[in-house]
Amino acid sequence: MTDPVPDGANLPIYQQIAGTLRRGIMTGQLVDGQPLAPERQLAQQFGVSVVTLRKALQLLANDGMLRRRQGSGNYVSARADPEQKYGFFRIETLAGGGLPTADYLSVDRQPRPARLPTFGTSDDVWRIRRLRALDSLPAVLEEIWLDGSCAEQLDMAKLPESLYAFYQSELGFWISRAEDSVGVGTVPHWAPDIFGLDENSPSGVVDRLAWAQGPDAIEYSRSWFNPAIARYVARLI
Repeated sequence: MTDPVPDGANLPIYQQIAGTLRRGIMTGQLVDGQPLAPERQLAQQFGVSVVTLRKALQLLANDGMLRRRQGSGNYVSARADPEQKYGFFRIETLAGGGLPTADYLSVDRQPRPARLPTFGTSDDVWRIRRLRALDSLPAVLEEIWLDGSCAEQLDMAKLPESLYAFYQSELGFWISRAEDSVGVGTVPHWAPDIFGLDENSPSGVVDRLAWAQGPDAIEYSRSWFNPAIARYVARLI
């Protein structure tokens, strides 16, 4: 588990190391509360400097997957809080894990389409489209619909990769639970060429309703994933 993953060879080495450790956590090889080996030992195993290793560990700490205790060491935090950066992200590479990144394609406010399931209270919704990559490979298209009552303005240029973290830090609510339905669909017409699948090609599909602190769902999303690159995984740990 201590070799950086070949699929991420184009990434900086510290990101490859973070991805390898993240996969270990997500697949249960590293369990909640388990201490990692001392930093100098880990650095030697990965063949990098301690400075480079610490950059990788900081990425995991930022994601809520690692607790760093000065003078004590680094501990796995497999059960992260709901606001963790990728706490609800369930799509990974076929080999397991994968470093997620996101590029926004469009953000606009519009009247609520009748085809959407019931959620929220506003007549308007925010539609957010983006492309996600795993270890730099385009893997997932996302179309996210957020109830218009949740935000007066959304500036695409200012949105971070983690919308759920943004909801908490900037909009004052957090996603506390989500319900996913997984099936098969076809790639939408707005898919960019870089996604690798043509319009109407078969793909995996995940429909999600998400709730904040109230009784009504406030967000609906549909994700299309390339089954040659990614899979949907849910684990109970």
